Order: sequence, then C-alpha cells, then structure tokens
Amino acid sequence: MARIINEPSRTFGEYLLLPNLTTKDCIVENVNLSTPLTRYKKGEEPELKLNIPFSSAIMQSVSDNNMAIALAKNGGISFIYCSQSIEDEAEMVRKVKKYKAGFVISDSNLTPDNTLEDVLKLKEKTGHSTMAITNDGTSTGKLLGIVTGRDYRITRDPLDKKVRDFMTPADRLIVGKEGISLSDANNIIWEHKLNSVPIVDEDFKLVYMVFRKDYSDDKENPRSLLDDRKRYIVGAGINSRDYKERVPALVEAGADILCIDSSEGFSEWQSDTIKWIKERYNGTVKVGAGNVVEEEGFKYLADAGADFVKVGIGGGSICITREQKGIGRGQASSVLDVAAARDEYFNKTGIYVPICSDGGIVHDYHITLALAMGADFVMLGRYFARFDESPTAKVKYGNGFVKEYWGEGSNRARNWARYDLGGKTSLQFEEGVDSYVSYAGSLDDGLGTTLHKIKSTMCNCGARTIKELQDTGRLTIVSATSISEGSAHDVILKNQ
Repeated sequence: MARIINEPSRTFGEYLLLPNLTTKDCIVENVNLSTPLTRYKKGEEPELKLNIPFSSAIMQSVSDNNMAIALAKNGGISFIYCSQSIEDEAEMVRKVKKYKAGFVISDSNLTPDNTLEDVLKLKEKTGHSTMAITNDGTSTGKLLGIVTGRDYRITRDPLDKKVRDFMTPADRLIVGKEGISLSDANNIIWEHKLNSVPIVDEDFKLVYMVFRKDYSDDKENPRSLLDDRKRYIVGAGINSRDYKERVPALVEAGADILCIDSSEGFSEWQSDTIKWIKERYNGTVKVGAGNVVEEEGFKYLADAGADFVKVGIGGGSICITREQKGIGRGQASSVLDVAAARDEYFNKTGIYVPICSDGGIVHDYHITLALAMGADFVMLGRYFARFDESPTAKVKYGNGFVKEYWGEGSNRARNWARYDLGGKTSLQFEEGVDSYVSYAGSLDDGLGTTLHKIKSTMCNCGARTIKELQDTGRLTIVSATSISEGSAHDVILKNQ
C-alpha cells in the first residue's frame, strides 16, 4: 500500500504568530525585507537578491512587461509568462530592460536623410520621442544631431520634411565624454536644464544616452530592483518542451533569471531542462524550478542545479489540480517541510537554495506566516491580478469593478506545456478556472499597505529581518473556533 503521512495537511489559515519582545529600535522604518533570490555558497552573497520578498506569477493574466516594471520599481520581480510565442515573450523582456537605465544604448536612431514621417513611425514603435541622428542610423554611429518632440510640429511640417532640416545639430548639443560617471552626467542634465545628454567617444560616435526621467525614477523609487547598468531586473518563464529555442531568445533579450513554469516539478523533464541551461551557459544563466511539496522533490531539483525552488501544488485561488487529480498538499505543511529540507541541504553541502512559496495566500498576514515558516519569498497571482498594472480588462460588476483572472491550466490559457508528462501537446482536461477578482487600484498603493502590515507584524515578533523572523518566530496552530474569535463577532457592524 502507499505510504501514508498521518500529520494533517495544513494551510496558512490554521496558524498564528506569537509576539516576541519588541525592542525600542524594532520599528517599521528599521525593518529590512531584502532576501536571496538565487543559490549561494556559505560565506558568500547571492548574485541576485530581492529588495522585497515578492514575485508575480508566471501567468497570462498577471505578468507582462507593465507588471514587471511596476514591481521592479518596488523592489520585487516579475516572471513574464511563457504561454505565448518565443518572439512575443522576448519582446516583453526587452521592453522592461529598455524602459529605464542609467547609461542607455539608444534604440531610436535615424539618419539626416530620413523624414518626419520616419520620425513619427519610430516614435509609435518605440514610444520614445528623443531620437539620436547618426551618420548610419545606428546606436554607435557618428552623432550628427538629436530630434525631440520640440523640433517639429505635425500640424505645420510636411511629412516628407528631411530630418536634417529640423534636428538640433551636433555643434549645438551638450554632450558627455565616454567614461563620465552617471552622477556627473546627471549633473550636466540639471545644470543645463536638459531632458537627456548623449555620451560620445573621442571620435564623436554615440555610446550611450542618459535621461532626466531615469534620475527622477531613482529618487522616487529608492528600493527599485536594478542590475549593474541601472536597468530593471526581470525574470522570464520557460517550459520543459521548447527550452532549447526559448532560452537563447530570452537570454539575448536580457532576462536576468528564468523559471520553469510547471504544475509539478519533481520530474526528469525539469532536471534535463536545468542541466541543459547550466551546461549551455556555463552556469551563468540563473533558473528556478518547481513546484514541489516535500523534501524529496526539493533535493532532486537542488541537486539538478536549480537556483531557487518553488513550493506549492493546488493552493492557488484559480487552481483545481487537487480536485481534478487528487495531488497536492496544504501550503503551510509544504513550506515547513521544504524549508527544513533546504536548511538540511545547506548544512550538508554548504549551498543555500532559496525557496519560494507559491499559492495559498488569502490574506496579507499569510505572507508573513510563509516567511516565518521558512520561505525566502512568495509568488502571487490573484494578489497582483487585482491591480491596474496587470494585463487584464477591468469590468463593471454590480456596484463596483473587477478584473479578469484565469489559470494557466484553464481552457482560456491552454498552456499545455506546463503539464509535461510526455504525452499529447494539448490540454485533455482543465486544472484552472476562468474568474474575476476584485479591482484594487494601483499596485503602489496596495503593495505599500501590504508591506507596512508585514513590517508591523515583524516588529511585534521582535524581528527586523526575514532571517530574524525565521530564527526567532513562534507559531501556534489555531482551532476553527479561535479563527472565528479573531474576526469581528457578537456585534452589529455599521454600514452593512
């Protein structure tokens, strides 16, 4: 007969945290939510870290380039969904990497012989109004001028007007020389009241552009998650079917880390995918894997080389894997067991492999519970689908608004590639539903409130870091009646 685990499979809703001593320096402003994203050796630092322990789910209804930019501004990471063409996913990654940078390689370039019509078409394609005019129309050609929206008037200038006739010529430009620091480049912008400054080499060939808006972004979003070139960090989902074609395209587009999108990760297909990536790129490309719910699955993927491991099967609000297939486990039990396996693996090998709790989050405090139970960060779908920045439609529903939200295992997504059992390339039955979630406004506002709750709870637990919370946190199992006791009861609520 099958081996039986007699301990009940528990959810986050069955636990509460007990308070520890809150010292005078343990205040919200002093709480640091940074956390490792990728594996590292004992005594070393991870190559990638998050400034907040949040990632958005690899879903059509959650993670596109707009969500990735919004979340990176707040210190988290999105994994662009992979249930789309390789070209479309790579283009989303490129949009994130090009959105903001310190030194930007210009992607809007023309020659003096181009026309106003070419300028307007390029602006529509890239969304950028500032264009470098070079001798060969490339990002590295000799700089001959700059065109901005102030150099022409659509209502008066003919479309066939040559760029040379309305551009700001090079001899009137204020430029920076190659090797200049980003700080000095920004000083030029401010001193001369510019929107941008070109950076050129000794032959006056264009090297970079530096923009005023990027400086403003840094000041307005101090916890932004940035790479070494001041670009937003972004992840990308992959599957274990077409990874040999998809991975190179995503790496070329600039993806900082990949993650295998699968409903169940304890499989040879995932091991093969990880090993191919590690061998192909000599370990330089980072890749997460999953999902698993117990120690054997974690150790299998850690041994295969996964840079982090996702935990959870069937706990998502739109996931019906458990009722369809009878596979899964309560999210709290999953996280507790895998966290213990992660710590044992670290003690044995000296390699720390972060774990991501994926699913089972209903209330904000469940995120704090997941962290206390050992998760290094969480992955959220429903939570992020509610905001303006998600890619789905906002719909009038009753007296309010909702947003569409569907699972990758639903007929709407038809993401058969994440259910890799070596069979047909189509969905035989659904493992996700098509639904709505309550509209919640802007991500900045909603996430700001959630982060404040987490930090406040950590202060109640006497913890200023996630590691302290995990080391000193205390959890208690709660009964059904004590759950009811924790909500408003035995009163008549106003306005209801």
